[in-house]
Amino acid sequence: MPGDPTIRPATPEDAEVVVDILHEAARWLEREGKPMWKVGELDPLSTAVDVGAGFFLLAERAGEPAGVMKYQLEDPVFWPEVRLPDAAYVHRLAVRRRYAGTGVSTRLLGWAVERTRALPRNYLRLDCEASRPRLRAFYESFGFCYHSDKRVGPYHVARYEFDVAPGGPAGAR
Repeated sequence: MPGDPTIRPATPEDAEVVVDILHEAARWLEREGKPMWKVGELDPLSTAVDVGAGFFLLAERAGEPAGVMKYQLEDPVFWPEVRLPDAAYVHRLAVRRRYAGTGVSTRLLGWAVERTRALPRNYLRLDCEASRPRLRAFYESFGFCYHSDKRVGPYHVARYEFDVAPGGPAGAR
């Protein structure tokens, strides 16, 4: 598909699209036998609140919604031991199936690296299900470094961080 996707903050008017993309990804993962989100975690009302608070980004390709990502400046649930404001955090990265493999995820992560660097913060952090080797390999190929494992409620996650300092381990993509 020609051209890089554009990234912009999701607006309250985009809340339904954000929920739809997340639900599409959740259904696909369920069919693949790799369920991701538990019942109620993709609640349209709480997602709309997060969108309204400015936490979600929307990736568009030729004006069509292609992917979403939640970006936040703290994460007391998955990184409770972090006390300093030295990082930003990514959650709920999801891409519509028809745009899978077209660079949408990489573009969203690249935006997050640049934004985190501009804040300035030292790290971009994320977590993913520890038992998902392909997803982990994707994050590692982008330049994220394994940090630690953590159990959070029903999840066993692998935590990763990306050093956003210029000339960091892999630089921004």
